[in-house]
Amino acid sequence: MALDPQLLEILACPDDKGSLLYFESEQALYNPRLKRRYAIRDDIPIMLVDEAETVSDSEHDRLVAKAEAEGIRPTFDA
Repeated sequence: MALDPQLLEILACPDDKGSLLYFESEQALYNPRLKRRYAIRDDIPIMLVDEAETVSDSEHDRLVAKAEAEGIRPTFDA
């Protein structure tokens, strides 16, 4: 199930307060500035810095390329 569009409009990274990329197929929100991925479990975004995963450079490149190829836009415009 996809996250509610209204929720996506207000979701921000708890660390830098910036927008995120939502990867519905991977059940994750991603902050490309900090290379940090937040999991979504049971349709609930886990927005805790301590629970986030810092991704490798190659994973960052994959996620950014996927967002561009699939037209994934940030959760909001800063």
